[in-house]
Amino acid sequence: MASSLTKDSVRPDTPGTGKTFFGHPRGLATLFMTEMWERFSYYGMRALLPLYLVAPGGLHLSAGTATAIYSVYVSLVYLLALPGGWVADRFLGPRKTVAVAGLIIMLGHLALALPAAATFFVGLGLVAIGSGLLKANISTMVGHLYDGPDDARRDAGFTLFYIGINLGAFVAPLVIGTVGENVNWHFGFALAALGMALGLAQFLLGSRHLSERSDVVPTPMSPAEKSATLTKGLVWLAIAAVFYGIVGFTGHFTLNWALIPLTVIGLIVPILVIARIRRDKDLDTAERTKVSAYVWFFVAAAVFWMIYDQGGSTLSLFADASADNTVFGWEFPVSWYQSVNPVMIMALAPVFAWMWLWLNRRGKEPSTIVKFASGLVLVGASFFLFLAPLSIAEGGHKAAAMWLVAIYFVQTVGELTLSPVGLSVTTKMAPAKYASQMMGVWFLAVTAGDSVTALLSNPAVGGVNLDRMGFVALEAVLAVVAGFAVWMYRRKVNALMGAVR
Repeated sequence: MASSLTKDSVRPDTPGTGKTFFGHPRGLATLFMTEMWERFSYYGMRALLPLYLVAPGGLHLSAGTATAIYSVYVSLVYLLALPGGWVADRFLGPRKTVAVAGLIIMLGHLALALPAAATFFVGLGLVAIGSGLLKANISTMVGHLYDGPDDARRDAGFTLFYIGINLGAFVAPLVIGTVGENVNWHFGFALAALGMALGLAQFLLGSRHLSERSDVVPTPMSPAEKSATLTKGLVWLAIAAVFYGIVGFTGHFTLNWALIPLTVIGLIVPILVIARIRRDKDLDTAERTKVSAYVWFFVAAAVFWMIYDQGGSTLSLFADASADNTVFGWEFPVSWYQSVNPVMIMALAPVFAWMWLWLNRRGKEPSTIVKFASGLVLVGASFFLFLAPLSIAEGGHKAAAMWLVAIYFVQTVGELTLSPVGLSVTTKMAPAKYASQMMGVWFLAVTAGDSVTALLSNPAVGGVNLDRMGFVALEAVLAVVAGFAVWMYRRKVNALMGAVR
């Protein structure tokens, strides 16, 4: 059977000798370029999204509605990573799933490029579905290139892959943002489609260098299971179609008929998933205890991402309306702010990696809990810093661009303190039964955080102006208090974590 592949049955050029990519399997170049172009298309579109939603030449929506749409969209991308992994595990295998994902993303960007509101929202949905399918599987395929966890090149390979992610994210706003803001919004979205087309072509042409393990469907469904699953899916699809058809034909449909249910789903699903894992009778006492401890990290991460992801919505819309977006008298597009984070990640990630090792050798490396607490305090500090440009704008002046750059800098340091550590602790604390699924659970923290933002900003629900000084200060205080709470209960959480540190 395909699932019984050994390393001898993998193509010789995949993990081993011959031509390499900086000393790594040639397949890494394929996945590096695929992910770079996918991130180019995704982050370019994301940089334009809130600006297009509020622009008179765009959809001309309110800032609250635009923030709600943006937040729901981001939450969906991370929510759909769970079913994305399931599709690969049960139906297609990682390689075919990524190819299908690339095609869906490209079609989504093409729909965004059409000048119609209906196709725009269809395009957003397609990009979210495709991104969820791809995100869950392309990293798995990187792991397949190496000869198990002990391959000395494995960590360095993932580091190169991570550079590809941030390279695409850095260039995208500079190219797509400039075209979208200065030439035509839909031309910008079309450029995102072109980027994904290049990524898909790169993937298809270079797929011969990938491991054969990437073709394997780990736990394939039987014909009976496939039939039952398809039937259930079609039934739920029919129910949704009938319901929304009635709402539409009776003239009651508004955007919130879609936004609010998706927001609620983004809040409920993470709770249900964690509760299901915690109640699983197959887990032993130690595993259940670790899951209980993990809840602390999950909630802390959700608070972090709730504030952090407003860098693409609240901060971007503030910059558009109230910032002096110039450097030495030269004006730049607002979307360029979205390039600040990835370039800082590329610059600072090696520094942090070196710093943790240096402290570890001296027995002074902070614990996972302290790193998490620091990340929360830093993201809170970034919003305390946000109060300064908000105050300047309320005084009738334009805030200097460097205020926003400083906010993104502090958030990036917070991300480097919390995000890689979160990924690591997720793998360490995962019960053996849920070793793969727990990475999807980590992504659900982003879903939960962004769903809270969507709920608060939606004029039909919370109606909160997220760029008002009082609420920004409240969010900042919440993050800092959460950070201190995690730190104060570190001994209790450490005890629940067992041997994990």
